[in-house]
Amino acid sequence: MVAPGGGGGGGGGGPARWPSEEELDIVRKKVVEISGRDEREVRVAACPYRICPLGAHIDHQGGIVTAMTINYGVLLGFVPSNDSEVLLRSGQFEGVIRFRVDDLQKPIDNPENINWESYARGAVYALQNSGYDLRKGIIGYISGVKGLDSSGLSSSAAAGIAYLLSLENVNDLVVSSVDNIQLDKSIENKYLGLENGILDPSAILLSRYGYLTFMDCKTASPSYVYFSELSKSQQPQGHLPFKILLAFSGLQHNLPKKRGYNTRVFECKEAARALLHASGCEEASNILRNVDSVVYEAQKCVLEENLSRRAEHYFSEMKRVAKVTLVMLPRNGRDAWARGNLQELGQLISASGRSSILNYECGSKEMIQLYEILLKAPGVLGARFSGAGFRGCCLAIVESDRAEEAAAYVADEYEKAQPELVSRIPADRRVLVCEPGDSARVILPDDRLHS
Repeated sequence: MVAPGGGGGGGGGGPARWPSEEELDIVRKKVVEISGRDEREVRVAACPYRICPLGAHIDHQGGIVTAMTINYGVLLGFVPSNDSEVLLRSGQFEGVIRFRVDDLQKPIDNPENINWESYARGAVYALQNSGYDLRKGIIGYISGVKGLDSSGLSSSAAAGIAYLLSLENVNDLVVSSVDNIQLDKSIENKYLGLENGILDPSAILLSRYGYLTFMDCKTASPSYVYFSELSKSQQPQGHLPFKILLAFSGLQHNLPKKRGYNTRVFECKEAARALLHASGCEEASNILRNVDSVVYEAQKCVLEENLSRRAEHYFSEMKRVAKVTLVMLPRNGRDAWARGNLQELGQLISASGRSSILNYECGSKEMIQLYEILLKAPGVLGARFSGAGFRGCCLAIVESDRAEEAAAYVADEYEKAQPELVSRIPADRRVLVCEPGDSARVILPDDRLHS
C-alpha cells in the first residue's frame, strides 16, 4: 500500500496522498518508453521535499533540528537493467545519462561541473565507498516538480536518496534509513563538496505524517511528537488545522556552486574553536554542540563580531527547538507542537527567521522582503526562509481555512515588490499551499492493487 503522505488532492479534510496514482502512471509510462519493459515491472522511488520549521543552519554543528516533509517531491521510476549500466532521463533536464555501476566514481573537484548527472553518480560513489556490492544498474526516469528545484526544499537530497533507494532495491541491498542518511551525506560532503549536515536526508527518510521530527544531529537519533498529543482536545487522527505556505522568490542557484553556505559553516566552527579554547577544552571537535551553554554565556565576549552572531544563532535556535540547555525558555517548539499551540509555534518560527537574517546573515534583500510579506499575510502564524536562505523560497504555517486568502495576498504583494523576479516564476508556482507529507519509500508494482 502507498503510505499516506500529502498529495496533489485528497478530500474529507484528512491527509491527501502523494504521489497520486496519476503521477505514478506518468512516470511508469516514461520508463516503459525508455526501457521497452512491461509497466508491471516498474518500481518508483518517491522522495518528498522537506521543510525545517525550527533548527535551521545548526545541523552541521550537531544541533537539534525539526523537520517534516510536504506533499510534493521527486519521483524516480525504474527497472533493473540487464547488466551494470545506468541509463536515465529527466523530466526537468536535457540529455541522457549513461554509465556503469562498476565504474569507479571520483569526487567532483570543481563545483561548476555539478549537474543533474552528478547526483546519480554520487549515489554510486557513496555506496561504493561504503563497501556495498553493486552489480545491477537501473533504467529510469526521474521527475521533480517544475519550478521547485533549487528552491530551498532539498530537491537535491530528494534526488540523491531516490538514486540510493533504487540502486539498493535492484541490488537486493538491505540498508536502514539511518545508514541511508549517512550515504546521502556522503554524496553531499564527499562527492559534491558541500559542508552540510544530516537535516535534509533525516527529514526525507524519517518523517511521519502528523508528527514533527526532532533530529539530534550529534547523536543521529530521531524522536517524534504527534501534533497536539498533550492537548485535552486532540485533533482527530489525520486532521491537522494548518497548511504550509511556500512562497518563491525567483532567485535560484545550485548551492554547492556558491560559497556563502560553506563560509557560514566555517565561521561556526571558528566560533566553536574559540569558545572551546577559552574554556580549556581544546581536545573537543570544533562544533558548537560541544560548547556548554554556561561556557558560551561566560566566554562569548572572546568572539569576533561575525563569529559572535553565528554562535548566537546556534544557541538561540537550540532554545527555540526544545529545552536542551540550562538556560530554559518558558516556551519552545517541542512543547508548543505537543500542546497543539500553533500561535506559540508560529512565533518561534518567525523568531528563527529573524535570527537567520540578523545573526546567520543569510537572507538577500528579496528573500527578506518575501519573509516580511508573509508575516503580514492573513492567517499566517509564523514564517522563515526555507533551506540555506540564500535563494529559493520562504515557508509559513497558516490557518487551514485562510490558506488560499494568504497565498493570494503574498503573490500580489511580492509581485508589487519584485515584478521582474516574479515574471520568471510560472504563475501556478509563485505561492503553493501544501500539506505535511510522509517519508521516502519505494513503491512496488503490486502496491497499486492495494492502494
